[in-house]
Amino acid sequence: MNVWLIDDSETDILYEQIVIEGTSPGAVVRSFESAHDALDELRKPDAHWPHLILLDINMPRMTGFEFLDAFETLPADCRAATRLVMVSSSPLAADRDRAMSYHSVRDYLTKPISPSQMSSTFGAMEHRP
Repeated sequence: MNVWLIDDSETDILYEQIVIEGTSPGAVVRSFESAHDALDELRKPDAHWPHLILLDINMPRMTGFEFLDAFETLPADCRAATRLVMVSSSPLAADRDRAMSYHSVRDYLTKPISPSQMSSTFGAMEHRP
């Protein structure tokens, strides 16, 4: 399973990578400190789309919401193969509601993510139609 972490915090990336590797030992994790860089990677003709993207909201240059706006313009068949989960330190209902209003977003997790939340995320991926 290929997992992308898009977060401007090196500490959060390291923590999330540890949680992912602990709950899904075979996962291949790639991190991006810039949503713009991740989007550029997805736009490449030979892009290897991830199975899961964990996306932070508050980042410089391009926010998680701006990433989502651009992500939803990418080819539908590519997007369909990727589960996108918003991960944020914001407990605000307005942020959660806004994130969940995007067709591509499957879940919203509040930082720090727990191993049980990550296990649930991986479990939901295994039971997708």
